[in-house]
Amino acid sequence: MQIREQLEQLIDAAVAAACKDGSLELEQAPEAALERPRDEANGDWASTVAMRSAKLAKKNPREIAQIIVDHLPENDLVQSVDIAGPGFINIRLAPSALQGVAAQARAEKGDFGRGTIPEGERKINLEYISANPTGPLHVGHGRWAALGDATARVMRHAGYDVFEEFYINDAGTQMDNFGESVAVRYQQLLGRDVEMPEACYAGSYVKDIAQAIIDEDGDKWLDADPKERMENFRERAYAYELAEQHRVTERFGTTFECWFSERSLYVPDETGKSAVDRSLEAMDAKGYIYVKDGATWFKSSAFDDEKDRVLIKANGEMTYFMSDVAYHYNKMERGFDHLINIWGADHHGYIARCEAMLAAWGWPGALEIMLGQLVNLFRDGEAVRMSKRTGEMITFEELIDEVGVDATRYLMLAKSSDQPIDFDIEVAKKKDASNPVYYVQYAHARICSILRKAADPADAAAAEAGEMSMDELAAKVIPADVDLSPLTHESELALMRKMDDFGPLVAQAARDRAAFRLTHYAQDLASLFHSFYTNCHVIGEEEAVTNARLALVDATRIVLAKTLDLLGVTAPAKM
Repeated sequence: MQIREQLEQLIDAAVAAACKDGSLELEQAPEAALERPRDEANGDWASTVAMRSAKLAKKNPREIAQIIVDHLPENDLVQSVDIAGPGFINIRLAPSALQGVAAQARAEKGDFGRGTIPEGERKINLEYISANPTGPLHVGHGRWAALGDATARVMRHAGYDVFEEFYINDAGTQMDNFGESVAVRYQQLLGRDVEMPEACYAGSYVKDIAQAIIDEDGDKWLDADPKERMENFRERAYAYELAEQHRVTERFGTTFECWFSERSLYVPDETGKSAVDRSLEAMDAKGYIYVKDGATWFKSSAFDDEKDRVLIKANGEMTYFMSDVAYHYNKMERGFDHLINIWGADHHGYIARCEAMLAAWGWPGALEIMLGQLVNLFRDGEAVRMSKRTGEMITFEELIDEVGVDATRYLMLAKSSDQPIDFDIEVAKKKDASNPVYYVQYAHARICSILRKAADPADAAAAEAGEMSMDELAAKVIPADVDLSPLTHESELALMRKMDDFGPLVAQAARDRAAFRLTHYAQDLASLFHSFYTNCHVIGEEEAVTNARLALVDATRIVLAKTLDLLGVTAPAKM
């Protein structure tokens, strides 16, 4: 149980005791609801329960606060309690309570801060990136990759059951256009004078695919039936680009439990019905399908959408929305209770109609949309839009090539998804405190250096060579029964207070789908560690102090490494 929860129980018990002996008259007391004081000088935690009880108890808030303080049970958590302002109850923790946080972090290691979901288990489908397999992933896809993966990691640590999915947009005319683009480049490379249609894809990667086909088949397709050639090239180009998307996302450390093909929605199963058929039948059974002017419509206006939506055109062609309907129904058929989609902000207009389709089937609120703003690339403050190598849009992989996976991930997550990211490539490459990911990783590497310095030379060498984990090294350096009572310096207490915030922060970040908060936490924890390192000698003090500080250093390492892990960023042992 977190310290905050224990304190809230103490205050609730004090209120209950005061009500029982008649000191307070409350039919139902407000919750303790602790919060951090704005000014750390006021203590570790503050409660406004006295002010929120004033009308109910018909007493002055400060008088109520004093009654609550007088009824606090004896405990080992609280060092002192003050009443401030109109009735704030300010609590300062005993050092032993904070020392217990460091001990807990060292005992639980990677499970530190792990939570359980208060509203019960739900199976969540988290869909993100969802690109067309018609070209390389762009920088915007990189933001969705970082955001989706970190969101899944944070939610899992908080106790959620999360299934990650990539929706392959492999149906529709864009796929035929892609195949025709390769066919045009194929002919051009073999000397034929043909123009690239306006609707086709003109990127240099199309020429690379065409050249690969020439290398494999020669001019076999030069005079082939145009439709047959387009279809053959479409499938080969599709396979190539999909494999590239697999490779790049795996390189980025993002893995999906399912790559779901849009095409599969139209394929009949053993009963002869497709996912499209089943979704339409289910919606029709609810009374929300009608035919008008030869087209099939969904009555989405019944669910606060601005107008009804066409699913099948009069000519029999399926709309893009029809795919969305079938896909989301398929997700629910697969047993998911809640669906989270990460979309670009330009898809905002699709939210109402997609929420409407889930409500029509009887699942209102089952769909949640996270919108993400775009990424603006800069180099030393100057906007960058084109690749120096190709003269075209900078791809996601080119960004990774230049700045690395860790910096790309961290900086893509540095702001809330509803804010645009200004990503400066040169800042991301710097190896100093101006680069936030370097600053945080350096703190972790410095901690590992301290542990190696405190170790036996042979063990230090083994850890340096990667033959011994830092957990194993710490176990050799720090006594199993280490006494943490010497940890009373303000820099030490500040570190432990910040560690105590980790579990609640993970829970809040998971609940709010706000993984970006962990970047702020990592920087704050790193900053507090650097201050501690400046103010408190670790090695060279008397043995009891050195051992206690080594344990604190180790606890900081564990929490910092876990924070980075939830962001998908590595925690290097040396830099």
